[in-house]
Amino acid sequence: MNRMFFMKKKIALALTFLSLSTMANTDVAWKYLVQSKGSVRYYPSVIQNLVKEKLYFASIPYIKELLARGKSFNNKELDSLIDEVVTNVGVKQFEVLPVSFLEKSKAPTLRYILAKKYFRAGKYDQALKELNGTIPARHSSKPFALFLEGSIFSVTKKYSSAIKTYDECISKSESISNQGNENRKRQLNINRDYCIVGKARANFSQGKYEQANLDYLDLTKSSHIWPEILFEEAWNSFYMRDYNRTLGKLVTYNSPFLSFIFNPEIDVLRSLTYMELCLWQDTLKVVDDFYRKNEKNHKDIESFLRKHGKDYKYFYLLAKSKMSGKESGNELLNKMLHSITRDPTFREMFDFFHTGRDEFEVINKLPKSQMKNILKLNLKEALVLQRNLVGAYVRKRLHLGWHQVRKTFLDMSYIKLEVLSRRKESLYSPDVSMNRGRGDIRNLKRTDKQYFWNFNGEFWADELGDYVFSLKSECSGNAL
Repeated sequence: MNRMFFMKKKIALALTFLSLSTMANTDVAWKYLVQSKGSVRYYPSVIQNLVKEKLYFASIPYIKELLARGKSFNNKELDSLIDEVVTNVGVKQFEVLPVSFLEKSKAPTLRYILAKKYFRAGKYDQALKELNGTIPARHSSKPFALFLEGSIFSVTKKYSSAIKTYDECISKSESISNQGNENRKRQLNINRDYCIVGKARANFSQGKYEQANLDYLDLTKSSHIWPEILFEEAWNSFYMRDYNRTLGKLVTYNSPFLSFIFNPEIDVLRSLTYMELCLWQDTLKVVDDFYRKNEKNHKDIESFLRKHGKDYKYFYLLAKSKMSGKESGNELLNKMLHSITRDPTFREMFDFFHTGRDEFEVINKLPKSQMKNILKLNLKEALVLQRNLVGAYVRKRLHLGWHQVRKTFLDMSYIKLEVLSRRKESLYSPDVSMNRGRGDIRNLKRTDKQYFWNFNGEFWADELGDYVFSLKSECSGNAL
């Protein structure tokens, strides 16, 4: 009994100490705010004291105000504080700032964000200048900068430079991932995996499909991004004319483990592959099934998106309800939302929002004061923006998904017409095969990284993505 009493007293004393510590730092912050008299001269000191208490979201308005109203500054201590804030709130809060604001700071994370804005504007030389000239080699944002640099080289078709940069990105991501918290490690691991995929994409773009195939195989199935990249592997196999492996990779998406994946182009590639094998009935079945499952739902989603416009709060709440297990009656919309809520970018933004809400607990423990009210207002402002950023991302992805389905309908129409044309030609071909045997092990192809699985009691989770069909082409005068 006495032991329990002393434990409770010890905890109470610890909480009191933390509260007093927070009071001390916020009191200092308030002192600097009063001294500033409306200027931003003392904002660095305000930011410093808020960061000491890990009030990252509450400090955002002061950083933005400093960037908006202050002159260009070169303060390494302030740069370090800004880096810490960006690391703990995400880049999206600062991506909305104009270029002229971001240019005022030498903070590596802000220079990385600036480079991203240049990249999206197609100003590749300026982006490279920022990435190479302002981000130290050992800084935590360097791996992300290297991925962006590799992307620039890929877009500008400098593939050798891209591959070299992606290799450096992989190495740097792995070395720095041993530092920092779990969230940062997860971000770096995803960045490493995108760099692995970047190498494969660079080789694919050059027509080096064999090398691209080997590069894709370096991506582990435990990766957060592997499910979405499996589709790229399938396209690479298609270009290698290894149609059975293309179908094998695509059939993986039928696994219950990958039910969250939304990508209508999977069915386009599946139908194209059957068409290349002259399996007309299989091709048309994929086309018809896609129309049957999605046509009505697609029209309903168009009305749904028009109705809710830019109500970002609604889209945030929609995704949140999906995460709690609630679903609408529209299967296509459910599929889209399931995919979005599993997306690494969404989860990062969503998690930052909920972490930021914890700052209210720290602020609420402060005694009543004008500073407490200001902090609450600042925190609310930053969190409303974060919530709207999440909602905007959900809305954007839903619109993108809707357009993808519409494009897929067009692609399927062209495929159907092409099948009718080719089928007509095959009827007049004297060499057309009438053998409908569905497969033979002799049609299998594999590399040293791929194995034969005999499926004696195995199930989907054993070797996801390693399936391969063994169909024989029925095209005239052509054997697979």
